[in-house]
Amino acid sequence: MDFLPFTRPCLDEDTIAAVTAVLRSGWLTTGPKAREFEGALSAYVGGRPVRVMNSATAALEIALRIAGIGPGDEVITTPLSWVATANVILAVGATPVFVDVDRESRNIDLNRLEAAITPRTRALLPVDLAGLPVDRDRLYAIARRHDLRVIEDAAQSCGAQWQGRRLGSMGDLVAFSFHANKNMTSGEGGCLVLNDENEARLCEKLRLQGVTRAADGTMDVDVLGGKSNLTDIAAAIGLGQLRQLDGFNARRRYLARQYFVHLDRTLGLELPLPEFEQGNWHMFQPLLPLDRLRITRGAFIESMRAEGIGVGVHYPAMHLFTLYRQRGFAVGDFPVAEDIGQRTITLPLFPAMQDADVLRVCEAVARVLRPVLV
Repeated sequence: MDFLPFTRPCLDEDTIAAVTAVLRSGWLTTGPKAREFEGALSAYVGGRPVRVMNSATAALEIALRIAGIGPGDEVITTPLSWVATANVILAVGATPVFVDVDRESRNIDLNRLEAAITPRTRALLPVDLAGLPVDRDRLYAIARRHDLRVIEDAAQSCGAQWQGRRLGSMGDLVAFSFHANKNMTSGEGGCLVLNDENEARLCEKLRLQGVTRAADGTMDVDVLGGKSNLTDIAAAIGLGQLRQLDGFNARRRYLARQYFVHLDRTLGLELPLPEFEQGNWHMFQPLLPLDRLRITRGAFIESMRAEGIGVGVHYPAMHLFTLYRQRGFAVGDFPVAEDIGQRTITLPLFPAMQDADVLRVCEAVARVLRPVLV
């Protein structure tokens, strides 16, 4: 049978034709398609200003700079995410402060968050792991009590909602990702949802060398910017994907439900929270019962590949990476995140999958695990 990856982008012929049209237009870098994409994204989040970039990493870093975060400041985040979440804090010269995760949601534990706030804390940077939203009501109540900015790492939760409102239509600064493995893609890319036009203008400068252009062709630079603009080629892909995002997410929810139906509970897998109203099911991530297995996670992944099925790991607890150990973090600091990071597996989930694909994965999981259960 064909190899089934853990994710695959779904690109239709209209999107491919739109990319071809951009290539033929001669305008490949940031131009009319990027502006059209920004307008469509703004409409999707209720009219708030949106600026697109070449990655969500760039969007997060620019958000920190817009919020005035720099050396001497602390930013509280989760240790269970793609490492970019904390790297951007280091990139602006600030200090990442980790708070362990809640075992059920696997998001930052809001019960522990306030204890980590110090006089140096300037912002909260939560992550919606696997597309499951952090409780926005509690999060923003904490931020208001302590006069903190919130930079939402919503890289995985595009199209998700909180209490009936789309993420990005509310809150402070919100970053989405359009990486190839996300619920909608532009190949590579991301965007930042901003509060007003002043922040949007600053964002434009920070994403392209700090440049402000005048109608007469002159320009000025008054801030230090970088190079993180999005091409029109990528924007054409993103426009096609955005039109299908809600349908993609509905399909993901359906497929996730099928996993709950067909995975053999006697295997001891710890399943994710069965939430089907707010999240977008960016990933389906059981935890392996390693204390009951005679094989490692690596051996499980290898055996699944032999079955023709791709399995990912999202994510190891980032405070255990060398870069963060060098900054004083150690094993045992955040035991819940460490346990989840050691046992998590990402099973295939993408809109083009059929019911039979889910059944195929579940049967393969059972074939691999049942002989090695202790």
